Amino acid sequence: MKEIVYIETSFVSLLVAEPSQDVSVAGNQQVSRAWWQWRRPAFACITSDETLMEASRGHAQQVRLRLKALAGLPTLPTTPAAAELAARFLATGALPPAATVDAVHLAVATLAGADYLLTWNCRHLANAQILRRLEREAAIQGWNLPNVCTPLELMGE
Repeated sequence: MKEIVYIETSFVSLLVAEPSQDVSVAGNQQVSRAWWQWRRPAFACITSDETLMEASRGHAQQVRLRLKALAGLPTLPTTPAAAELAARFLATGALPPAATVDAVHLAVATLAGADYLLTWNCRHLANAQILRRLEREAAIQGWNLPNVCTPLELMGE
C-alpha cells in the first residue's frame, strides 16, 4: 500500500507558477516539478476542499493551471471534526489566528491518516518549533500528525 501525501496549496502554486527571478523560489519551483514528475507516482496523493478553494483565487491562468494539476486527486472535505481539530491547533497559540487555513490543512491531513503533508509553507507548517507544539495537542486528542515536509525532504531515492 502506498504512503499518503496530502498536497497543500503552496506546493501546487510553485509547481505551476511562471519561473521566478528569485533564485531561491526558482529552485523550489524546480524541486516541485521534479517531485511531481519523478516521486509522485510512488505515493497516493490527496488534497482537500480547502486547497481547491485557495487554488481558485488569483490570476485566472494560474488558477486554471493549479486546478488542472489537482484534478483527479481525491479531495477531502473540511468536516466538523477537522474544523474542531483545527480550532484546537489554533488554541495552542503555536499558530497565529491568521493561520487558520494552515490549521485546517493540518487537521484534514491528520484525520485522513496522511503520512505526509507536502508544503513550501515553512512559516506555519513545515516549522519544527510549531510542529512540536501541535504534535502534543494532536497526541492529547489521540491523533498523530503527518510528517510535514517540503518536496526536498520527500525526494527519496
